[in-house]
Amino acid sequence: MSYSSLPAPSPEHGLSRYMSEIRKFPVLEPDEEYMLGRAWQDHQDTEAAHRLVTSHLRLAAKIAMGYRGYGLPQAEVISEANVGLMQAVKRFDPDKGFRLATYAMWWIRASIQEYILRSWSLVKMGTTGAQKKLFFNLRKAKNRIGALEEGDLRPENVKRIANDLNVTEAEVISMNRRMSGGDASLNARVGGEDGEYGSEWQDWLADEEADQAAAYEESDELRMRRALMAGAMSILNDREKDILTQRRLKDSPATLEDLSAVYGISRERIRQIEVRAFDKLQGKMRELATEKGMIKTAF
Repeated sequence: MSYSSLPAPSPEHGLSRYMSEIRKFPVLEPDEEYMLGRAWQDHQDTEAAHRLVTSHLRLAAKIAMGYRGYGLPQAEVISEANVGLMQAVKRFDPDKGFRLATYAMWWIRASIQEYILRSWSLVKMGTTGAQKKLFFNLRKAKNRIGALEEGDLRPENVKRIANDLNVTEAEVISMNRRMSGGDASLNARVGGEDGEYGSEWQDWLADEEADQAAAYEESDELRMRRALMAGAMSILNDREKDILTQRRLKDSPATLEDLSAVYGISRERIRQIEVRAFDKLQGKMRELATEKGMIKTAF
């Protein structure tokens, strides 16, 4: 995988051209994504990895657009998002049960946020997990409790924010002073000195609260999938169940060569049985999900 082989956002050519280019890459079907993931993981197939990356460039760009307003070139933010996407593909395990998009969004956000933290001199005080959380959530915390005063926060508000974000009161005071003035104020008006757009930089900060909700939702969905899968495995015969388990449900999946030797059939036949078993399992899980009144399908 080479970053130089990907379309690159360019300030000179504008982002519209880049967005037009990445829309040309097709979205992958679940089975196709799985097979490409296995090809990369098992054989370091760079063409497979390249297809996984390019099919998710739109996701990276969409997430990057949520981080406008930090005074950083949008093309560079998108480039950092693409770096995070490539890291996600490098570590993606298709046998874990998640689609690549679900896994990649965390790597993309982490890459963007690390870039922002490196670029902003106001956060040179440190980049611990708690301080990152404080940096990206202080304004939202102030709005939630109505702490809209200029300058230093009142002691009771400092204490409440510190408790809510699990940081020290000193960190809240220091970060608030840095974000309210100094070398790069987030209160600066967007659109020039007159603030013609009627908003401040910090009005454009990405809302991280939704990420926590998404994490809980994905955790619940994973539990649901596992329960449905346990009930649906009965639809498979012994050979299908064993091949699917060995290929997709093990921490160290068996290779096609290994199973070919066990069953005395070709690697291609093993792959066909695997895909067929997966389709049967998927259909049964959807059926069970419908019976239980679950809105989301299992895959």
